[in-house]
Amino acid sequence: MGGAAAAGARMPAVGEHDTFRLLFVCTGNVCRSPFAEILTRHLLVGRLGGRAAAAFDVRSAGVRAVVGAAMDPLSRAELAPWHLDTTVAAGFTARQLRPEMLAEADLVLGASTRHRSSALRLNPAALATAFSVREFARLAATVAPTELHGGPTARMRALVDAVRNRRGTLPPPDDDSVPDPMGRPAQAHHEAAELIRRAVQTVVDVVAPPLRTTRPTAGR
Repeated sequence: MGGAAAAGARMPAVGEHDTFRLLFVCTGNVCRSPFAEILTRHLLVGRLGGRAAAAFDVRSAGVRAVVGAAMDPLSRAELAPWHLDTTVAAGFTARQLRPEMLAEADLVLGASTRHRSSALRLNPAALATAFSVREFARLAATVAPTELHGGPTARMRALVDAVRNRRGTLPPPDDDSVPDPMGRPAQAHHEAAELIRRAVQTVVDVVAPPLRTTRPTAGR
């Protein structure tokens, strides 16, 4: 039996099965999706600590990527409040979305519904795991904490299932997209970054709720 096992599929490394792969997608992979990637990773580390956050493999790609390009300076500047603009963002380079990336991802979040559609054309099997980032956050906000159990990655997998089951059950807003700021003034980059920040913060808060602090009662 041992020989058969050795000749079979590769055994996963310790903890590998716990990895949750999150992929953000936009057009050029120089504005919206890298901002989402870098900020999400930072928020997870801040909420969970580095060791637990390492179980989340957060990446990004573009459907028409400017392959090898650096992050747009105006979108990169939006990471300054977290001091990520001159650290993590400085080493970012854009990459093209490929079918195998979608096959490996546990969750695909597009900047718009068009990016979700592009992902599905590349890999139709991604239907169960692909959403626009604002759509996913909007539906995630309706999930009760009692629906999610276990550690952070287990909660994230349960959240994907819960959001999938809610798809189409709530009236959508006029637009679930994050407008493309490429080639536009700094204000457009700020507005796009703020929409993304709100969405990813919502998801992080659901998956890893902030600890509640108990305030002393007056007079005690």
